[in-house]
Amino acid sequence: MRLAFYGGSFNPPHPAHVRACRLAWENLKPDRLLVIPAATPPHKPLPEGSPDAAERLALTRIAFRDFPEAEVSGMELGRKGRSYTSDTVRELRREYPDAELCMIMGTDMLLSFEQWHEWRFILSEASLAVLPRNRGDLAAIEAEAGRMRRAYGARIHVLDVAPLPMSSTDMRALLAARTGAAELDGEVYARIIQKRDYGAKPELAWLRERAYAYLKPSRVPHVAGCEQEAVKLALRWGEDPGDAAEAGILHDITKKLTMPEQLKLAEKYGIVFDALERENIKLTHAITGAALSRELFGVTDRVYDAIRWHTTGRPDMTKLEKIIYLADYVEPTRDFPGVEPLRELCYEDLDAAMALGLRMSLDELAAAGIEPHRDSVEAYRWYRKEK
Repeated sequence: MRLAFYGGSFNPPHPAHVRACRLAWENLKPDRLLVIPAATPPHKPLPEGSPDAAERLALTRIAFRDFPEAEVSGMELGRKGRSYTSDTVRELRREYPDAELCMIMGTDMLLSFEQWHEWRFILSEASLAVLPRNRGDLAAIEAEAGRMRRAYGARIHVLDVAPLPMSSTDMRALLAARTGAAELDGEVYARIIQKRDYGAKPELAWLRERAYAYLKPSRVPHVAGCEQEAVKLALRWGEDPGDAAEAGILHDITKKLTMPEQLKLAEKYGIVFDALERENIKLTHAITGAALSRELFGVTDRVYDAIRWHTTGRPDMTKLEKIIYLADYVEPTRDFPGVEPLRELCYEDLDAAMALGLRMSLDELAAAGIEPHRDSVEAYRWYRKEK
């Protein structure tokens, strides 16, 4: 039996990993193919923000879900200390004493192979299958493979295939820069965003597509306007425009739900509504929307709070909370008496705009005979005192 195996940190797993395995499968024609994420890679510490071994294993299983011939194995996760390939080879040899072992690797791994822990033992037990990682690598691979064959009797298969230049380092950089949705498997990307691994921030076009699916079509122009206004206000007041955009996109994500649906979500998230909130869906959607946004998209605490307080406001709000409250109020599709002076004030004095906006909201509720929430009343008192 020929057993091929492919190890690595898979941090995160990306399409080049899957393609390398497919090419190895097609060229080597093994009886079994194992993909083995390392628990603790020996050659370098995992970058800050990396998920633990169990999560990398879960991501790898997702990435390889459409390649059933590849068996993603957690055999290294129970191993204490560093995950040396030589230990994996020993374990495979114990389990498959008569198998022909073949280790799949890329250019850089071959060129540094003699620095590996117990590399001579690995060569004695397994052949190497090497794929080029970048264009122009093939000549270097052939030269090194020839030298190792002559020096050590190494069994090396050089796979002459077109490379797919892509690295986990590049992927992590893209994720932190609000990109990468097109480069990574869709489900892998969604899970990384949900967990916010690698300091990942969602690509805004990707976030819009998913958030808008929760909205009534008639609400999309308002949400798009809120995002637009929030970004402008963030740039004016030195706030993070990406965080402002996230909060703007997500602030009404549960707005279309009925009260029974709101109450069901509240029960799921352990939210206890007060008596007034249970009677007013405009109040509940901000609270459940923040919770759902955290579950689906892993929003940070500051974005969560901006969504949570965008309807009632509260005393002593953060800058981002004020921006989302006001952007929701004055975004371009809004047209009501007094909106233009309020819009202008938003770019002159945020706290004064909060005082005016809250007063206008309370006046509107009073005219309709609706009891205001205490948070709005206390917020107005706060900002009126401040101004």
